Amino acid sequence: MSLFKKTMKQSLMALACLCAAPVYADIAVVVNNANPAPLSQDEVSKVFLGKDKSLTPVLAEGAPADEFVEKVLARSPSQYKAYWAKLAFTGGGRPPKTDDAASVLSEVASNPKAIGVVDAAAVNADVKVLFTL
Repeated sequence: MSLFKKTMKQSLMALACLCAAPVYADIAVVVNNANPAPLSQDEVSKVFLGKDKSLTPVLAEGAPADEFVEKVLARSPSQYKAYWAKLAFTGGGRPPKTDDAASVLSEVASNPKAIGVVDAAAVNADVKVLFTL
């Protein structure tokens, strides 16, 4: 095999690997516009793990929820489900509600005690962005 063909084959394989890599969109953690308190990622983590019940967590279904769980809660989506299944079984709480992005934004906009996770592209002026990932 000539050097040109070998280099071309390696370049095509590298390009194929890059195209197959998962693509994550930015996600945003949002609260009601009336919520005055800035929250750190650690505080948000406690809310979504049921350790802080001062806010009502809501997750957008799919990739935003999975990415949030992995990056902020440092768990896989299956570990997160198992965590909540154990808590629910022992009476320790109920998992955050999951819904489509529009419903999450609507709930956060109408409830001053709600906190949501949505795709950053879906955010509107009815909610305040705490941080993006």
